[in-house]
Amino acid sequence: MNKLRNIGKQILGGIRQFWRDESGMGTVEVILIIVVLIGLVIVFKEQISGIVEDVFKTIREETRAVTN
Repeated sequence: MNKLRNIGKQILGGIRQFWRDESGMGTVEVILIIVVLIGLVIVFKEQISGIVEDVFKTIREETRAVTN
């Protein structure tokens, strides 16, 4: 039973240390990056759609040329 308590304390200590670790990216930074990316997609939606359509059109045309 004592070993089980020690293991539990070690696990909790590791979790606490991980939670207090401030290295790496924080939640706020990740959210801001996501917001900026969504904004860029909204602003350039038509251009992105045009590029994707052109790519798929080229793929379809080249696939037809290979299969014929």
